[in-house]
Amino acid sequence: MMLGVPSLVSPAIAAGSLRRSSHPSVPVGTVALLRPWQPSDAGAVVEAFTDPEIQRWHVRRADSVDEARQWITSWRAGWGKETQLNWALVDRNTDSLMGRVSLKGVDLHDGSAGVAYWMVPAWRGRGLCSQAVIALCQWAFNEAGFHRIGLAHSVFNGASCRVAVKAGFHAEGIRKGAALHADGWHDMHQHALLAAPAGTTQPV
Repeated sequence: MMLGVPSLVSPAIAAGSLRRSSHPSVPVGTVALLRPWQPSDAGAVVEAFTDPEIQRWHVRRADSVDEARQWITSWRAGWGKETQLNWALVDRNTDSLMGRVSLKGVDLHDGSAGVAYWMVPAWRGRGLCSQAVIALCQWAFNEAGFHRIGLAHSVFNGASCRVAVKAGFHAEGIRKGAALHADGWHDMHQHALLAAPAGTTQPV
């Protein structure tokens, strides 16, 4: 929506409603927890980004702990700016890093965002990523008031597509040449999940 232009529709989420609240932690089953990022996570982020798969699909690397701390500072600031909402996925017992789940491209007026994620190699293949996405979407719909969560991944990223399907996202189509990767332009598979209609509990 254009700034300064009167709207005939009230925003789905009132501006300031997120930053006036504390950044929550979200339980993921009995094993994991989505919590706000901490500067002390920087070393684990550097280690995660030595993984070729994370580098391939997220098109970046962390060359130092200081650089990772800058990323974390930006991730934490997103909550106050209400532009991106970022969580570290950690082991409930040890607080060791399992991955990252984020809501990016937040649009408060339309109540929409896109979910993004990665998992460290040791925690892949256990269904935790899809569980974390489900938990975060439940928070987004039921607590924050979001209406639509999108999910996009390269058509070559089968693991990400499996997460989307397991988390209940519906395929919407393919955007041709929509994302630049190290090996060129990739078509992107688009999925989405909508909040449950009034009077129901199941997202659609």
